[in-house]
Amino acid sequence: MRKLIISRVLQAVPTLWVIATLTFFMTRYAPGGPFDSERAIPEEIKIKLQSHFGLDRPLFDQYLLYLKNLLQGDLGPSFKYPEWEVSELIATAFPVSLTLGLLSLLIALMVGIPAGMIAALRKNSWVDYLPMSLSMAGICLPTFVLGPLLIYALSTQLGMFPPLGWYGPADWVLPSLTLGLFYAAYIARLTRAGMLETLQQDYVRTARAKGAKSWRILTKHAARGGLLPVVTFLGPAFAGLITGSFVIESIFFIPGLGKFFVTAAFNRDYTMVLGTVLFYASLIILLNLLVDLLQAWLDPKARQEK
Repeated sequence: MRKLIISRVLQAVPTLWVIATLTFFMTRYAPGGPFDSERAIPEEIKIKLQSHFGLDRPLFDQYLLYLKNLLQGDLGPSFKYPEWEVSELIATAFPVSLTLGLLSLLIALMVGIPAGMIAALRKNSWVDYLPMSLSMAGICLPTFVLGPLLIYALSTQLGMFPPLGWYGPADWVLPSLTLGLFYAAYIARLTRAGMLETLQQDYVRTARAKGAKSWRILTKHAARGGLLPVVTFLGPAFAGLITGSFVIESIFFIPGLGKFFVTAAFNRDYTMVLGTVLFYASLIILLNLLVDLLQAWLDPKARQEK
C-alpha cells in the first residue's frame, strides 16, 4: 500500500505540471481577454489593469511567475472578482458541488447496485430485461435532457419539489436525481456483469449446493468479487459527478463551483480557470488513488499486482 501511494504521488507531480502548462497557454492563446467587454474600457484604464495583474509582461515570464506562486499555494486573485482570491472562491463554492456529487453518488449506488443484483439473480427473465432496458435508456439520455424532464414531471406537473435554487433539502432532490439516475444506469450494468461472473465461481456453487438462500449467496459470497467492477468505476464516476455538475448547476441555478468555472471561461478569467482545472485534476488523482486502495483491499490478487 505504501509503495502504491508513493508511486501515485510521484506520478501526480508531472501530471499536474503538464495540466497547468497546457491550461495556461490555452487560455492565453484563446481569442479575447479578461478586460474585453461589450462596453469599451478606456485604453489608459486597460493598461493599468494589465499592469496590476502582470499581463503586460512577456508571456513566458507570466508563466514562470504563475508556477512560482503555484508552488507557494497561491492561485492568485480572480480577474472577474478582484476582491476575492481564487482559493477563497473555490473554498466557498466547492462544498455545494461536493454535496451535489455525494447525494448523486448515493442515489446511483442505491438504485444501480440492487437493480444489477436482481438482474443477475434472475438472468434472462423479465426481472433482468426490465432494469437493463431502463439502464440502457438512462445511458442514452444525457443529463441536460433528463433534468428538464424531471423539472416538468416532478415540479411543474406534480409540484413535489422546487424547480430551481439551492436553499434547502427540498431543492437538492431534482439535481441529485438527474445526476444520480444517469450514473445508476452504468452501475446497474456493471453490477450485473460482475455478479454473473462471480456466480459461476466454484465457491458460490458450493454455497448453493449447501442450500444457502439466493440473497445470502449474493450478499455474503458473491458481493465482494461481483462489485469489483463497480469499485473500479467509482473513481471516474465520482469525478464525472463533480465535473458533470457544471451542466446541472446551470440548469438548476446552483451556486456551485461549476457556475464559477463557466463564468470564468466566458469572461477569460485566467486565474479562475487555471485554479479550477488544477483543483479538479488534483481531486480526480486523489479519488483514483482511493479507488485503487479500496480495490486492493477487496481483491488480494490486485493487491499483489500493485
